[in-house]
Order: sequence, then structure tokens, then C-alpha cells
Amino acid sequence: MTRAALNISIAFILLLSRCCDANRKLLVFLIDGFRYDYMDDLQNLAGFREIVENGVKVDYLTPDFPSLSYPNYYSLMTGRYCEVHQMTGNYMWDKDTLKEFLIGTNPDSRLPLWWDGSEPLWVTMQKLGKRVYMYYWPGCEVTIRGIRPTFCEEYVYNPSEKNLTDAMESALNMLKSNKADMAGIYYEKIDVEGHHFGPHSPEIQRAIRSLDQALQILNQKIKEKNMRDDINVVLFSDHGMTELKWMEKVIELDHYIDMTHIIKMMDRGPVVSLWPKQDRFEEIYQNLSTADNMNVYKKQEIPDRYHYKNGRFVSTLTLVAEPGWFITENKGKLPFWKNGTEEAEGWQHGWHGYDNEFVDMRGFFLAQGPDFKTNFRAGPIRTVDVYNVLCKTLGIEALPNNGSWTRVECLMRSSAAAVRAALTSSLLLPLLLLLTHSVTC
Repeated sequence: MTRAALNISIAFILLLSRCCDANRKLLVFLIDGFRYDYMDDLQNLAGFREIVENGVKVDYLTPDFPSLSYPNYYSLMTGRYCEVHQMTGNYMWDKDTLKEFLIGTNPDSRLPLWWDGSEPLWVTMQKLGKRVYMYYWPGCEVTIRGIRPTFCEEYVYNPSEKNLTDAMESALNMLKSNKADMAGIYYEKIDVEGHHFGPHSPEIQRAIRSLDQALQILNQKIKEKNMRDDINVVLFSDHGMTELKWMEKVIELDHYIDMTHIIKMMDRGPVVSLWPKQDRFEEIYQNLSTADNMNVYKKQEIPDRYHYKNGRFVSTLTLVAEPGWFITENKGKLPFWKNGTEEAEGWQHGWHGYDNEFVDMRGFFLAQGPDFKTNFRAGPIRTVDVYNVLCKTLGIEALPNNGSWTRVECLMRSSAAAVRAALTSSLLLPLLLLLTHSVTC
């Protein structure tokens, strides 16, 4: 055989190996509010530890600004900054249509205007003829650019541990039987407990241990179903959580301005959106600028590093609290949490949404499977980088995005390593030996 023929044959082998890779499945977990340091005690978290030892772990994941849920849900699945994909808050207002987005709870929150700013991964997959199963994932119930996932178990508030383990079993079965090419599972318990009791509470520790037990079940199921070489598993969070000292660090807007001069106010907490009446705009801006522990930005003065100010639904004034401070109209409108009753049980002791570079806002990222290195620790990455990792494992071309492949390339098994693995497999080794034996110089 000539060297040219050998090169053609090797190219065929590489193509074959890529085809095999393309058939691998992806299981994604979005763990809401899981701070980067929640798994520091890996010795007592067997489920997390097994994934770390068999896969990759980054130091931390920096969320997009604002470090809130919906903006980062979409950044993770589009690889784009908030001002690009347009999902700029948990609560948004469109001044043109007067429609409101209220953290996905009202019918208007499903309107295309909030979602069609960018194409999320599951829509791209469906357009390519792939099948996506999603469990409790916020937004999977929405028709985006005319498309919905193959299956959507619609979001419910704070899914239980049984919801989680049932979703795991169903997702693995769908992937194993080739009914799904990708599955996504959303879990909210960590975020809920962090809000209610704070990131250092016994309650958050119990929630973390409960999640770890579910991951132990996941690891065992993957082995039982003989899927370790066929499935990539990726876990990440949307943001972290910080402690709140209630009544001590509250910024009351009505101490500085007349709230009747505000056309619209959306959200409370670390980031608040205000639309003042036009004839009162400068007065309100100047008065709010005297408040301590809070930055007040006109839309075009918002720092470029936030990648936020060009969003369609960004307000004319944006208020950003210093870490640990909470913005509200007055203390009478501070949020309590309710445990399924009408009676308020207590203050919220944890919150997020602050400057995305604030340490406590950092999330986590773990992955294991045939496309990832083993027992590998990497430096920090950003929310917009995750999309490129997911596309790579799925064997699809990423759409234009704001992520950096350079920051995440180190997580993946190298192309050379993949080739060596393919060439030394029991299937291809005999062919390789035959080819090399037949080469003429």
C-alpha cells in the first residue's frame, strides 16, 4: 500500500471515530444557587467526589451580570451575554408593549419577545433533528423561534429529591434507548434553602448532602446501565449566594425620592430597575446618587464589563447595591418566605444578583465522561464558556457566541489522545496493523 493510500485510510478511521463520538449522549444538570465552595468538603461528599475523580472540576464559574437566575439560565444555553440574548432579569418590563416578565410565573412570561433574542442549545438540537428531553428546566415549556423540545416536564417550584431522582432515571433511560440525544435536569432546592436560611446554615448543608446522595445514585445507575463510555455528564450552577443581615443593610428608596414619580419599578434586592417620569428623571437620579452602598447608573453609563446596558429591556435607571445590601421601596416591603402557608415564617437570609465579580456570586462546574479528562482541575471559567463545551460534546457547531474556547479547551481530551484511543481500540487495531505492514516507502 502506498503512503497516500495509508493517509486516506487513516482519514477514514478518524472520520469513523468522529462518527462514533457524535453518537455519545449528553446529560446536563443545572443546580440553582450552588456556590463554588459548597463542595469543598469532598471527603464527606462521595457523589461529588466520584465525579471529580473521574472527570474535571474548575476553580469556579463566574456568572453573567446580573448574577440572577434567568439571565444566567440563558447565557449558559446560548453562550451569549445578557445584553445579546436580551434576558436581562428575573423581572422585566417592555415599555413598548407594557408586558411584564415575572420570573416565569405569569402567562406573558412565555411570550416570544423575552426568549427569541437568541437561540438556546435545545432549540438548535431540535432543528438539527436531534431529540431533547428536559425536566423542570425553566423555559422548556416555551415555544422559542417556533420550536419546543421533544419532551418537557414543566417547571414546578422547588422540585423534591424524588422529582430529581425520578428525572435522573427517566433521562438515563431515554438516552440509553436512543429516544433522546440530550437531556437536561433542573434542581432548585439548593437555591431555595440558601435564600431562606443563608449559605452557611445547617439547612443548606443538609440540602447539599441530599443532592450528593442523589449523585451517588446517578453514578451507580450509569454503571448499571453500562453507559460510562457513552454518556457525558455536565453539572453547573447559575450563580452563588451571599449572607444578608436583615434590617441592618436595607436601602429604602422612599427616603430619597417620591415613589409616585416612578412610572415602573421592577424587582427588589441587589439590582433594581427604575423608569422615572421624564420631567423628574434628573432630580431622581441626583437624589438617589446621594445614597450610600448603592451605585446609580443611567443606561449608557452602566459599566461595559457588565455586558448589560445594550439590552432591550434595561431600564433608564439601574440601581446596583453593594454586596450584602438590599434595595426596596421601604422596610415594609421586605420579602419574607412562606413554607406553603400564608403565614410568613422569617426573613430571607441569603441573596444573589450582585456584581458578578463578587466572590460569593461564583458558581461551580463539573463534568465527566468519554470527552473529558480524568481527575483534572482547571482554572476559572465564565458562564458564557459553558455553551461551547456542551456543543463540543454533542458534536455540533456552536452558533456565534461570547464564550472563550481557550478557557475550556483544557477540560477536553485532546484530539491526539482521542485518535490514539480510537486507533488502539479492539475494533481498529487489526486494521492499523494491516495498513502499517503494507506501507511501501
